[in-house]
Formats: sequence, C-alpha cells, structure tokens
Amino acid sequence: MTWFQTIFNFLALSLLRLFAFLPYAIIVPIGYGLGWLAAHIPNERAHVVKTNLRLCFPSLSASEIDALALEHWKLFGRSVIERSRIWLGTGAQIQAMVEIESAIPLGDRKPRLLINPHFVGLEGGFMALSVMAKERGWMGGAGLYQKMKNPFFNQKMIEWRNRFGGKSIERQSRLRDLIREIQTGNFIFIAPDIDLGPRDSVFVPFFGIQTSTITSVSRLAQLSGAEVCLMTTTLNANRSGYVCRISAPLENFPSDDPSNDAAHLNQCIEALVRERPAEYYWVHKRFKHRPPGEASLY
Repeated sequence: MTWFQTIFNFLALSLLRLFAFLPYAIIVPIGYGLGWLAAHIPNERAHVVKTNLRLCFPSLSASEIDALALEHWKLFGRSVIERSRIWLGTGAQIQAMVEIESAIPLGDRKPRLLINPHFVGLEGGFMALSVMAKERGWMGGAGLYQKMKNPFFNQKMIEWRNRFGGKSIERQSRLRDLIREIQTGNFIFIAPDIDLGPRDSVFVPFFGIQTSTITSVSRLAQLSGAEVCLMTTTLNANRSGYVCRISAPLENFPSDDPSNDAAHLNQCIEALVRERPAEYYWVHKRFKHRPPGEASLY
C-alpha cells in the first residue's frame, strides 16, 4: 500500500465515523448535495447513468432523462452518506432508519434465498435484518459480496457487515459452502442484477434488452430446496428512512430451465424498478457484456 492510499484510507474512514454519529437530519441533505455535485461534474458514471436510462425508458424526452438522472444522483449521494450509519452505527440507529415488513415468518430456519435488487437502500435492509436476527436469536443471515479492489476497505466492509452475526461470503465461493449455509436455515442474500460476465450467465431480457444474467439463483434453489423471495429496501412515504419488504415465495420457482428462471427474475426486478426508477443503481454498467457480434452500448 502506497503512502497516498494510506492517507486516503485514513481520511475516508474518519469521514465515515464522523457521518455515522452526526444527527440523521443533517447527513441526509449533505448526501443530496454530494449527489447533486456528482451529477454536474463530467465523469464516466454520469454517462453510464444516462445511457442506462435512455435504454430502459426510450419514451422519455431528453429533459425527462436529465431530471430522472439528477434525482438518481441525489438519492445515490444520500445512500453513500447513510452507509456510514449503517456500517458503523448502533443497532438502534439502524432499526430507526429501516423498518422491516415481511410476508413470510422470519426466524423459522426454513431454507430461503432473499433476492435483494440494487436499490439505493440495499445495504440498510441487509443490516437491519441482521440486527433483528441477533436480537431475537435467529440465524444471522449471509450475504454474497464482490471483492473490492481496495484491500483495506474490503476487509473493513466484511467486519462491518458481520458485526451483528451475519456472514459475508465471496461470490466466487464453492457452491457446496453456500448450500450448507442455506440448509442450516441461514437465509442467503443475493443481488443478482449485476453483469458478472459470461460465466454461469445467460442473455435474457431486462427492459427489453438482452442482458447478461446469472443462473446461480435457480441452481442454488434447485440444489438446496430453498424458497426464493424478493427483498427490496426503498424509501418510505415521507422519505425519512427506508422500508425493507420481503415478499412471499415466488411461485413455480425454480423450474427445470435456469434460463427461464433468470428471465423470470429479471421481469420481477424490472417491475419493481418501474415503480421507483430514481432509486435503482443506474451507476452500474448493467448491459456491459453483449451477445456475440453486438457492439458495446456504452
């Protein structure tokens, strides 16, 4: 690690600790301000956001795309600042910020996969459920994560996410390790709406676009006998915090066709995104990989 990386890590960690203990009413407008700033500074991600929005909402005018992109950046900035409280705050602080509504009985140790799409409140839902599990003596839950390029913050993220008894499992872990976790009654959080490349993926529609989509949810459910439920963490009505909603199990899932299952999940996630388009993570290159012979969309 270079001296520059060490200084950056120290400053970033200090800021996170500061924001974690500032009043919530203060950090929210700070987050909006940072998001507004990010939207007005030319950068690659600003291009990605608008490209994604144009692809997914072709009926919107240029001014409507600009307005939706700005609202997304403000909510994204807010979520980044709020993560300081989610990662470093107390269990009480997290529960005050995220309410949980579930259509299934939690804590019954039934094998389940919780499909957690990339909305801005994603981290809050996982952590709030971990806090609840610890308080009630349930299994703590396990979440799959993509290894970060910064090893310092990669380790910190694991420590922060696991502090209420949850587990962080690298996406590249062995399949049998995941199945073991599921079959012990530990619910598994999976965010499948990310382009991880051609391995174990198929091209199926998402907003009418052929999109590289993992098939691991279907295969895990098939091998473990787990139910598959949608888990979304979105802003509540007055935008003072979030609501984490866990759905009833998806019907007829998994099927005997992983490609159809991947398309089914994409349809479910798309329906949720259409309800709250500004809250989705448009900063991701969701359409990064293309079918053979097709040019990049970015």
